[in-house]
Amino acid sequence: MTTTDEPTLTIDELAARAGVTVRTVRFYGTKGLLPPPVLGPRRVGRYGAGHLARLALIEELQHQGMTLAAIERYLRQLPADLSARDLALHRAVVASWAPDTVESLSREELDRRAGRPLSEAEVERLTAMDVLARDGDGFRVDAGLLRLGVELLDVPLSQETVLAARTVLMEHSRAAARELSGLLRAAVADRGPQDVKSLSAHMHPLVVQALLTTFQRSLKEELREWLDGDQGEAGQSA
Repeated sequence: MTTTDEPTLTIDELAARAGVTVRTVRFYGTKGLLPPPVLGPRRVGRYGAGHLARLALIEELQHQGMTLAAIERYLRQLPADLSARDLALHRAVVASWAPDTVESLSREELDRRAGRPLSEAEVERLTAMDVLARDGDGFRVDAGLLRLGVELLDVPLSQETVLAARTVLMEHSRAAARELSGLLRAAVADRGPQDVKSLSAHMHPLVVQALLTTFQRSLKEELREWLDGDQGEAGQSA
């Protein structure tokens, strides 16, 4: 699978990569959970990375216990033009609601969940990013991070840069979690244990979504300033 949304997969290939049946793909299409394919030569439907990412998101929502009706409402709230990477981010947020997303997978299952055959070098990179760990003949895999990790394999950056970026994200996210945890503890100091547990479960997905949204906006501003600065310097040089 390439990193673009170019529709290149037949319905059989899409179903195989997503780990579902062709009947399921067609059913999701009739329910409006999956966009229609692009019609190619001979009116053969072609599917792209966006369809695969949406199927992965639907699967994750089902793992969280959501009904098809609830999933339909959830997907309806998302912008129609979300890219495959945006959908993967939503899936990662949803997966983070679960208390434990680590699974034990065989080598064949790992390739299927990744959506493509992984080379040994790519497995080593995912191991270095703590997305997976070798466990005998199989692997222990963080399911919430696997697809994002696979996406990073195609980013033209060195492994050292990716690991350095991961370190920065881990340090700052832990600092933010520590600050937010202190605020919440102070806010519920006079409440009973059951109320605290209920509030924590309710706030967790909201806080994660707020952090994701805030980070995306901040990153866009940083990139805009960086690109505008480069253009300004180029204009002065000219």
